[in-house]
Amino acid sequence: MREDLLHFVWLYRKYPIDKLETNSGESIIVKSTGVHNYLSGPDFFNAKVELNGQLWAGNIEIHVKSSDWYAHNHQQDSNYDNVVLHVVWDNDVSVFRKDGAQIPTLSLKKYISLELIETYQSLFDSSNYKFINCEKEFNDVDDFLRNNWLDRLFIERLEEKSVFINQLLETTNNDWEQVLFLMLLKTFGSKINKDVFVELGKTIDFSIIRKLHEKPLELESLLLGQARLLDDDKEVDMYYKSLKKEFSYLKHKYQLNQLYETPEFFRLRPSNFPTIRLAQLSTIYSNNSNLFHMIIEQDHPNISKIFNSGTSGYWETHYNFGKTSKKSFKKISNSFLDLLMINTIIPLKFCYQRYQGKENNELLLKKMMSIKKEDNNIVDNFRKLHVPIKDAKASQSYIQLYNKYCVKDKCLECAIGASLMNIKV
Repeated sequence: MREDLLHFVWLYRKYPIDKLETNSGESIIVKSTGVHNYLSGPDFFNAKVELNGQLWAGNIEIHVKSSDWYAHNHQQDSNYDNVVLHVVWDNDVSVFRKDGAQIPTLSLKKYISLELIETYQSLFDSSNYKFINCEKEFNDVDDFLRNNWLDRLFIERLEEKSVFINQLLETTNNDWEQVLFLMLLKTFGSKINKDVFVELGKTIDFSIIRKLHEKPLELESLLLGQARLLDDDKEVDMYYKSLKKEFSYLKHKYQLNQLYETPEFFRLRPSNFPTIRLAQLSTIYSNNSNLFHMIIEQDHPNISKIFNSGTSGYWETHYNFGKTSKKSFKKISNSFLDLLMINTIIPLKFCYQRYQGKENNELLLKKMMSIKKEDNNIVDNFRKLHVPIKDAKASQSYIQLYNKYCVKDKCLECAIGASLMNIKV
């Protein structure tokens, strides 16, 4: 028995509603199951239950064994003082409040049908699936329910990304321009260097970036130098020498402290080398002032025009210092522009709208639906289930579904899993 099944049984009233009794023989009528709480504290808030004709309003706590009350030290937590009913599978000990009063206990063992338990167990039988627990029944779910759930998952994913953005706002005293700079660094760093690039951004007072607008050599030397990509004492070539000289001046002038570690090149395609990504970002900032206003505050920014500035001429024939390559204009690809929209611009717009009290989730949903879907293993596996994934909103929703529910076996907290349980039982 798992606690999530007991939550499901309580929430969806999968018990004989007119025959319930506490373990001490009091009749129980559930007037309201309460509000499901996924955070700390009792499992359901503001429930209403009638015990022997007396109406009680308060919270519900659910455990597999009643002794879990003491195992979790709820007897010492004032958040549990207002629990009016303890719902358990196995009532192995009596539970008392601080004042010595016994908390009424409902044991569900004798009320849950064998069919429901077998349905639940089959959902987690690994022999029945290769990818996710409900893959065989996934398409049995009503389209309207699934689409509504996917919309909620997309917003939930934005909420999670907002946590990092809000942390950056706190450390930068709500400097939205600097937060955008750090978020762009995170995306330009890709999966391999995202954390190092963010730390790089934190080593630079953003006022310096503002001062170096329209000074591409200085700005490029600043980013590459802070990333310790100009630490080689050898004279690699003249361009390297000029960047190193410029960075030495900036480092002394602004009393800069460099990163402790250098970005990673290994496992990266040349177009994703940190040298290229930092050169691209320096060009963007040297060509554009007040970037936050241009891409976040405006409803329909020309993202391609803003971000496709390329690099300085040196990088058109280089991926790294001193090694000449075939000439190519190092502009940002369309797929990378899509990633910028998905991982930086849309989440920042979401947070900024909330900050202003002007939420417009519909607009963000429509914008995401105009972006191509992502290509990764999660999306590919859902498509093998004949699930239509046509755009980035859908791919982001399915990534959230897989990472936060499917992998963690939180099927009964998922609208799709809960719906399948209701269909089959």
